[in-house]
Amino acid sequence: MTAAARVLRLLGARGETLAVAESLTGGLVAADLTSVPGASRSFRGSVTAYATPLKREVLGVDATLLAERGAVDPEVALQMAAGVRRALDADWGVSTTGVAGPEPQDGQPVGTVYVAVAGPSGVEKVTALRLNGERADIRSESVRSVLELLASELGENARAQDTEQHGGIDVCSPE
Repeated sequence: MTAAARVLRLLGARGETLAVAESLTGGLVAADLTSVPGASRSFRGSVTAYATPLKREVLGVDATLLAERGAVDPEVALQMAAGVRRALDADWGVSTTGVAGPEPQDGQPVGTVYVAVAGPSGVEKVTALRLNGERADIRSESVRSVLELLASELGENARAQDTEQHGGIDVCSPE
């Protein structure tokens, strides 16, 4: 099962929705999700904020943060995920921002990528990636990484809820 299919299965089982904010991946996360039959049950949509001003204007990323650190930054990734979640009224938001190449950007070398997830109850996670390879490889691995981050968070979140519902006993369920 692909990461996209796993994410959509987990979201569907929970009755929750997802929105995606993409920069360096340019719509590849959304394409991966929508390639799964039935994706519309959980996938709300995406914003491809490739240009830095759109991160501020559409996703609500702090202008000072963008001016001081540039678009390739872990806090920018978190704000993008939270912003798309708000903008598209979804339970979960994920984002990708980074440098796919061929040139460095914002003082960051090619292969520097941040993927983030924002969800219910204040869930916020970001992962820093240092990827090698050609532009297409970096973009493809970024897609896989953000979906794996979300799948992991959905799985952990489900286990935590299950533990709470069963009086503190950690009940493991097959994934």
